[in-house]
Amino acid sequence: MSATKEYTLEIYKTDRRTKEGRRLVAKQEFAPVTTAYINAVANGKRNLGFDVEIFETWITKKNLISGKEYQEKYDTPHFCSASSESYWSM
Repeated sequence: MSATKEYTLEIYKTDRRTKEGRRLVAKQEFAPVTTAYINAVANGKRNLGFDVEIFETWITKKNLISGKEYQEKYDTPHFCSASSESYWSM
């Protein structure tokens, strides 16, 4: 049996008007699912012509001051993360 994790899909569409050449269309979060399932969903979106990036929703980091591990979302800006010096110097 595979381990389950929470995943987030970022779905992009090609758009040559942007600097990156694509634009974010949607973010979909999935409750704990297997890796095989999330890959199947992503491949289904890719077959429709979208670019898809898969991220684990929650990542483990270490608090800079206390040294304790905690979890935060993958897209938390660096300066808002308790694992960065800039967070504690504000």
